[in-house]
Amino acid sequence: MTIASDNAQQGASHFYRAMRDFLESMDDTIPGKFEITKEGIVHDMMSPVKPHELTVLHLRKRLEKVMPEELVAHTGEPDVEAAAEGIMRHPDVMVIAMADMEGDGAFDPHTLIAAIEVVSRSNPDNDWVSKMRDYPLLGIPVYVIFDPRTGEGAVLTDIHATPDGPRYATRKDFVYGEDVTIADWTISTGNLPRYGDGGEVRSGN
Repeated sequence: MTIASDNAQQGASHFYRAMRDFLESMDDTIPGKFEITKEGIVHDMMSPVKPHELTVLHLRKRLEKVMPEELVAHTGEPDVEAAAEGIMRHPDVMVIAMADMEGDGAFDPHTLIAAIEVVSRSNPDNDWVSKMRDYPLLGIPVYVIFDPRTGEGAVLTDIHATPDGPRYATRKDFVYGEDVTIADWTISTGNLPRYGDGGEVRSGN
């Protein structure tokens, strides 16, 4: 049994490395955002639109106003990677200590205080379904979703064991205009942009 388990683990590791090497070989030649999950490569083909990027900017600035100086709401590279789990993700906003950003390679997901996603209009299930499964598996204690399609969101916390693996036990929904608490810090969700019918920016509540 142990040998079979080891072989399965090695097979999964080789499969993950093959996907990782493929993404690196593309060297930004294909537009969009790439991530790796248990099911394979996730490709969000759409370039980020203004409401998405503006929401990310608002969230970063609002969080950094209330957090201690040694913490940041990081919105750039690198990815968050757990090779042993076969998962590589890139949250829109990562709440992390500056000290944990030092060194080379991907971020260790266990160093993240929170992961924040702004839902993509082209692939909402990636944020509402797949990442809701992957982030507790990676041990990220707080996962927050902002959805410019509906002007709503959710804060997920309290990782617990289930027959299907680790899951968030607590979900607090909110609507734009309400204050939302992310880990130890509360920010406003007022005036966050929404997706318009033609891609234009619409103000939230």
